[in-house]
Amino acid sequence: MKLNLRPLFSALSLSTFTLAVSISAQSAMAADVKVTPLGSMEGEFCQLDRAMILEDPDGTRLLYDPGRTVAGVDDKRLGKIDVVLISHMHGDHVGDKHIGSPGKGECKDTQFPVNALPSTSAAKIAHAKGAKIITGSEMPKFFANKLKKLGGDPKNSQLVRFGASTMVNGVTITTVPAAHSNGVSGQFIGGKLGKMLEASGLTAYAGPPTGYVITFSNGLVTYLSGDTGITAEQETVVGDHYKAKLVVINIGDTFTTGPKEAAWVVNKLIKPESIIPSHANQPSTAGGKIIEGTRLALFKEQSEAAVHVPLSGRTMSFDSKGICSSGC
Repeated sequence: MKLNLRPLFSALSLSTFTLAVSISAQSAMAADVKVTPLGSMEGEFCQLDRAMILEDPDGTRLLYDPGRTVAGVDDKRLGKIDVVLISHMHGDHVGDKHIGSPGKGECKDTQFPVNALPSTSAAKIAHAKGAKIITGSEMPKFFANKLKKLGGDPKNSQLVRFGASTMVNGVTITTVPAAHSNGVSGQFIGGKLGKMLEASGLTAYAGPPTGYVITFSNGLVTYLSGDTGITAEQETVVGDHYKAKLVVINIGDTFTTGPKEAAWVVNKLIKPESIIPSHANQPSTAGGKIIEGTRLALFKEQSEAAVHVPLSGRTMSFDSKGICSSGC
């Protein structure tokens, strides 16, 4: 008696094909860069949210501007941190104070009861995690001193001048110019000098602020604007030279570019595939939805690329072309 094995082989072939597709899809997802905002209220985008973790496919994790919404070194959302990136020395970016724990509820209720002075949340987290602090300008000396006072290694505060790069595992970190101020409050300095600065209404200065271009191991190029106005380098360096496909840009107005200016930057100068707005300086979502009439709403309306709202705790994944593959 002859057996007809064709249906069996067909079934096996289909099963093998399905498995191969599944493995391929999983591999593609594994090669994506993960971005997780660490805001003050779970599932929302609040006024002082700046912090986010960017994770390379090789597992390297970068904490960007921890500010006031990371609940110190014990914040369970942090996990392993390899690098802390600081754009400039203002308290809402380095962390002069911070939340006690991530909250739930409305953005307007955000409180920052924990004082991090005269150190910074950035330095304390880097010390606790054994991470490098990578900055440009004159900021490395400041952070080296803070790490030393915490009992850490001052050599973990590393300098990358404008136009230069350094590598951490498979991630290349490049500094680019930002147009903003970069004063160091006397409260961060402490002692007699700090009191004299505060009494005289002056700040110390740590050189120009910094933006970053991050090239991940999967090829994704990401621009972290820091706090900045419009600069020529956003076109010539970030757009033309590095060809950034994912942009994290401030939209807060008064202190930085506003929503109209930021939209012009991404539409005309950089032309990325995806944008994550930051630094809105007002409650921007309620129940995870964009609030009408906000800077975020205006920015999203005027931006030509895909805008992905940084809801705290929600991980977004991006492929090498800057296209969101999940979580958006």
